[in-house]
Amino acid sequence: QVQVVESGGGLVQPGGSLRLSCAASGSIFSIYAMGWYRQAPGKQRELVADITSGGSTNYAASVKGRFTISRDNANNTAYLQMNSLKPEDTAVYYCNVDLVKGPPYWGKGTLVTVSS
Repeated sequence: QVQVVESGGGLVQPGGSLRLSCAASGSIFSIYAMGWYRQAPGKQRELVADITSGGSTNYAASVKGRFTISRDNANNTAYLQMNSLKPEDTAVYYCNVDLVKGPPYWGKGTLVTVSS
């Protein structure tokens, strides 16, 4: 079993910053990629950013230049630095862990609210 835990969400004013963390633990042999997804009320879950074990990154167009994903392979941890936050970034943010072998795992999510 693999456990995935997100942290770092909260309430922030427009233009502010937050840093999300995702820690994976348990029966992990090798992680291929870790990613952040988000789901706003009434909308489908969407990819925000992901990063492979080799460091290749991929971002949604809506967050490019504002969000940065990073990863600590030794500790099976991923981070999402979010700057210049906008009200439309309000959502529950989920971490996804994609193993080299086996199904992907999801965390329970952390709420980010951008509001004045």
